[in-house]
Amino acid sequence: MAEKELNIVEHLDEFRKRIIITALAFIIFMVICLYYVKNIYLFFLGNFHYKLLVLGPSDIVKVYFNLAGVVACAGTIPVAAWQLWLFVKPALKTSGRKVTLAYIPALFILFICGLSFGYFFIFPNIVRFLVDLSSGIMSTTFTADKYFSFLLNITLPFGVAFEMPLVMMFLTSLGVINPFNIAKLRKYAYFILVIVASMISPPEFISHISVAIPLILIYEISVLVSKVAYKRKQKRLEVDHDLEETLQIEV
Repeated sequence: MAEKELNIVEHLDEFRKRIIITALAFIIFMVICLYYVKNIYLFFLGNFHYKLLVLGPSDIVKVYFNLAGVVACAGTIPVAAWQLWLFVKPALKTSGRKVTLAYIPALFILFICGLSFGYFFIFPNIVRFLVDLSSGIMSTTFTADKYFSFLLNITLPFGVAFEMPLVMMFLTSLGVINPFNIAKLRKYAYFILVIVASMISPPEFISHISVAIPLILIYEISVLVSKVAYKRKQKRLEVDHDLEETLQIEV
């Protein structure tokens, strides 16, 4: 009993160590991003031709910290994934270690791809549509706080959603989920994704559809990738089982 409690304490200490390293990495990235925050601001402003307003000094600080925080989170993803891998590494087999190690760069790449998709495709189309609605009727002005809040609300969910196929593939390889059971829940998943799309997009139909369709496609890709991983795992188990039976017969 004492050995079991000691083992739990050791695991908790190791877990705390990994969290501290990840937090320190985030702080370092945050400091760097704050130093270059004006460049980040201009990058996210892109080809937007409207002059952004601020309603007070606190808005400037809020916008800068939000932008720096998002970029710092993106930079911390590989570090967090690496620390997580080091934490679970002792419990993995040699073959499993190589497979899970490949997920680290993939997580970062997919997150960046999701942000890029939301930023370069979804966001400008929605903004253009909304601005056109007020053309010739209203004088359009944007505050920096509202603009970047809207930008992050649109792009961040896609950064997370693009990691869904990899996460489902990983959980399938560990035997946590069965993709064929998840596929049976498709109608409920669609309903939830439509609700999510309506929450993160402007309150009008075109924006809801523009966000909901990519999310549904990502879900279907996730299920497909998960099924491939599941079938491969089943084949490996069958091969290992046949090999074990052969060895027992020989003995």
